[in-house]
Amino acid sequence: MSRELLNRLLCTASVSGCEEANQRHILAYGAGFADRQMTDAVGNVINIVNPGAGMKVLLCGHIDEIGFRITQIDDRGYIHVQKAGGVRPALYVGSRMQIIHTDEENGQLTEKKVTGIVAVTSELIKSDNVKDSDLVIDIGAKDKAQAEQFVSVGDPVCQDIEPADLLNGMFTGRALDDKTGAWVVIEAARRAKAYGAACGIYAVTSVGEETSGRGAFFAGAKIQPSCAIAVDVTWASDCPGTDPAATGDVRLGKGPVLCHSGMVNKLINRRLAKIAEEFNLPVQYEVAGGSTYTDGDSILRTGEGVPMALVSIPLRYMHSSAETASYEDLENAAELIARFLVSIDGNFSFDPLG
Repeated sequence: MSRELLNRLLCTASVSGCEEANQRHILAYGAGFADRQMTDAVGNVINIVNPGAGMKVLLCGHIDEIGFRITQIDDRGYIHVQKAGGVRPALYVGSRMQIIHTDEENGQLTEKKVTGIVAVTSELIKSDNVKDSDLVIDIGAKDKAQAEQFVSVGDPVCQDIEPADLLNGMFTGRALDDKTGAWVVIEAARRAKAYGAACGIYAVTSVGEETSGRGAFFAGAKIQPSCAIAVDVTWASDCPGTDPAATGDVRLGKGPVLCHSGMVNKLINRRLAKIAEEFNLPVQYEVAGGSTYTDGDSILRTGEGVPMALVSIPLRYMHSSAETASYEDLENAAELIARFLVSIDGNFSFDPLG
């Protein structure tokens, strides 16, 4: 697997609404195999294989990460923030943070990283309800005027932590949700082309899933695919404080997860399960009683409706800086989707009553 690309995605800040730096990594990687590349007004990147094919399969994994945006720089030079996405503010107290500030120099935009620390106070340590507005970031500035030389209102902020390997092929870091899914999407498209897939493959690394679903909607409306596969993360049940009875018994290293849900097309799910059996790829199952809370929900509602399936990566400690996954699960997810793409053609029926 391309761990170099995965590591680059995980190390590059891409808070919702500020995904351009990571999208440039995707464009560079996709240029090695895609027949065509597209971008759009919200910041999606679409790597296309077989653009002339009548059967169009949209693959979608969001590349943004949870974080914050600066709302105020006070007179003392301290930074105040508002959350972007599903952050849990209590987990950030005392954390090292990075602020990505964009400047224009000689007509060129440049991004600069500014390091800060979330201030620790006795009140925050004791609080049972830490809010994003309670977090204050110290960048070492002596006052507001000096701070404004380095950062601005609206700048994205996230934890400053890099991924690390654990035992048994596991790894940890921030933003595995859903940069691992973005990696699976682009890698599945690359492999499918190498395996001789004839369908049109539209590998979308989407923006904004955590906050709006805007990227997935733009992609689905523009591409008008025959079907779609969303790739996201899901809660693993093999760690402290989880309940396998809630949605399913999901474990790291046991394979990607297929979803039983009214939102998911049964025939795509069955084909994925058949492919897994044929190629001896492990899969697990989860249940979503309503929405899947992934890009798939937005894509399904575009155009006249798009049949979709969800392939998820088991994840421990979601929405923290200690998110943990298995390299093997990513590998198997990419292989499963690639083999699915090879198997599908214009004769495939998505109608469960047909």
